[in-house]
Amino acid sequence: MKALPALLLSALTLGAAEPVELKLWPDGAPGQMLPHSKATEDFIRTKAGKSTITDIHEPTITVYRPEKPNGASVIVAPGGGYVFLSAVHEGSQVCEWLNSLGVTGVLLKYRTPTRDEAAPHEKPVADAARAITLVREHAKEWNLDPKRVGLLGFSAGGNLLAHIACDRVTQTELPNFGIMIYGGGFVDFKDPTKLKEGFTVPKDAPPMFLACAHDDGQNPTAATVLYLEYKKLGIPCEIHLFTKGGHGFGMRDNKQPINAWPQRCAEWMGSVGWLPKSP
Repeated sequence: MKALPALLLSALTLGAAEPVELKLWPDGAPGQMLPHSKATEDFIRTKAGKSTITDIHEPTITVYRPEKPNGASVIVAPGGGYVFLSAVHEGSQVCEWLNSLGVTGVLLKYRTPTRDEAAPHEKPVADAARAITLVREHAKEWNLDPKRVGLLGFSAGGNLLAHIACDRVTQTELPNFGIMIYGGGFVDFKDPTKLKEGFTVPKDAPPMFLACAHDDGQNPTAATVLYLEYKKLGIPCEIHLFTKGGHGFGMRDNKQPINAWPQRCAEWMGSVGWLPKSP
């Protein structure tokens, strides 16, 4: 399925009940997209589902507004191996859950597929950085607090979050906090107890919430390594490793312990001040 067309900026009326979509790069995204390799074609053919989208050359954000916004916003980056986006259970449904907390959800449709590129995360990270900038630029218009802009990533979206939090472009493009759900890919392949060469956690990395299942390959190890780096630097971080849950569940209730992650995440957001207390 191709990416959905974006509405023009002038059509973005926040009084509308329905979510509205906005192009990140109205004059065209920077850089060239590579044509699909056979491996990517096979990945799409065997892994993509009915609710996934790919061939995103014009990345967008879609703004989901709660009935009673509290000023906080979270940009949601779905997973999909940098080949496609699981845009429903790791995307729109997440934004709807955030709305239930009074948080404005912003679904990021970043460029795909980029799996064949030397650094598959680069274009998605550029799109996320642009999304953060755009949300802050429109903060007053959208009744948002520019100092409460988070980034939530699943799987490849979690890898995107790790790179934007650590291998950043400019300070203004950093989220104020990060939420990583079963992210990985930033530890050494031969020794997953260490970060991969060249990947470091800076002292000003944003606070982070990490959640993963024990039975999700190397991802719980990656989350633990990242947590320990945060702990070493004294940066606020919370980690939850659940006994069972596997990978790729998003907002689906598969009757596993990991399905408690939204409650734990909401508690964390409240405890560190991203969600204002009720009067």
